[in-house]
Amino acid sequence: MFTKRNVVLFAAAATAFLVCSLTWSHYDALAVAAAGGIKMLVANPVPLAANLGDNLNALLERRSTLVAEMAAMLDKAEKEDRDLTAEEITAYDKLKGEKAGLDTRIARLEDVSASATLLAQARPAIAARGGIVHPPAPEAAREFENIGQFMHAVRFNPNDQRLNFVESAGGTADELSAEMRMDNQTQGGFMVPQQLRTTIMSVPAQDALVRPRAQVIEAGSPPDAGVTMPALDQSGQNPANMFGGIQVSWIGEGDEKPETDAKLREISLVPKEVAGFVTITDKLLRNWQASSAFIEGLLRGGVTAAEDFSFLRGDGVARPLGILNAGAVYYVNRATANHITYADAVNMVARLLMRGGTSPVWSMPQAALVDIATLKDEAGRYIWKPDARDGFAGTLLGYPVRWNNRSVTFGTKGDIILADWSYYLIKDGSGPFVAASEHVKFTSNKTVIKIFWNVDGGPWLTAPIKEGNGYQVSPFVALDIPAG
Repeated sequence: MFTKRNVVLFAAAATAFLVCSLTWSHYDALAVAAAGGIKMLVANPVPLAANLGDNLNALLERRSTLVAEMAAMLDKAEKEDRDLTAEEITAYDKLKGEKAGLDTRIARLEDVSASATLLAQARPAIAARGGIVHPPAPEAAREFENIGQFMHAVRFNPNDQRLNFVESAGGTADELSAEMRMDNQTQGGFMVPQQLRTTIMSVPAQDALVRPRAQVIEAGSPPDAGVTMPALDQSGQNPANMFGGIQVSWIGEGDEKPETDAKLREISLVPKEVAGFVTITDKLLRNWQASSAFIEGLLRGGVTAAEDFSFLRGDGVARPLGILNAGAVYYVNRATANHITYADAVNMVARLLMRGGTSPVWSMPQAALVDIATLKDEAGRYIWKPDARDGFAGTLLGYPVRWNNRSVTFGTKGDIILADWSYYLIKDGSGPFVAASEHVKFTSNKTVIKIFWNVDGGPWLTAPIKEGNGYQVSPFVALDIPAG
């Protein structure tokens, strides 16, 4: 039943629908009014903005045409040096009135078009709890507490995030991985983190003989690349050999200066791979808090022993060149076979390259202790251990004594060494790396830990040096067997 109120509402809705349909042909019906259930037409702002833009462009083009016509009328009158005629004034005023109407319409369209453009822009949704500030979460662990925890993760939790964060492994996201493989296609392992590497490689002087006293060249980038350094060639006759063959001459006034060239040689070091392994029980490895010191001691001892042995006795083939196989050593013949005497020690010191430092150190097997402790002067008095009350002296002729179980057998060539290790070069390469395997000793519940790294070494010199007076000296002096 149509009441007066229904008729009025229906007429209003129909009128609104008709007007919107005629004027806004690109509108979309999107919403339903809650009150009364009457469908409302809500404009889609995207086609609305496009339609307004087309209308605005048409009006702008029309106004440009009117302005051109008005300018042409004025230009014609000025060229003829006259004022506008009555007919021209009427036409001009008509164009001016049209332009004023266009200006008003253009201003409206520009205002509405700007609003429609803003409506068409996408706006990010506002989160319901966007204003809440959450407290920062604890940072993910990037480092291991000690070598025991590191080895526990390598063996039992290889997906530990800390194994994938090693600061020295690389600079990009793809390179920041601790799991790496060597170029020779051998089995890969996990690179020891930097803070734990120092506990293995940076050993104190009482544990290692050579590394703490030598010149160590860091790995660099790429770490296993060789390094070649120029050095003066100090071989040959004195005194020119001390300065690489440079000749110095006194010349008279007006005489030609002699031409001399310094002789240079190259020292090349290429890191070689060395590996070792140790077996420990799974039970001990799981208790990493207690096993850390034990594992660290094993790894450090293995690294130190392998390096010291090669730095002393290596032949330079797939390993460092040890001083006993280098041409830089000066050998002193001992007075008595299988023994060392006071005269032998003095003769060795006399051949040591002395530059005012105290860095040289004795290295000798423990089997020589009896001879050293019973050294006597010409009057038969003990000179190294005068009584049986105090402990043994730590120096011999002013230089520290190191009992070295890596020396050759007492009585053989090279068993007693007096060396200034600052003349020895060590080139570090990549590593150390470690890998753990439970398969080798699977039935025994044991884990085999492998450690491998790259290193090279060799002395600066290739031969003993002849001083200016022809006397031969060297930073590396060793005791030889008796002459003849």
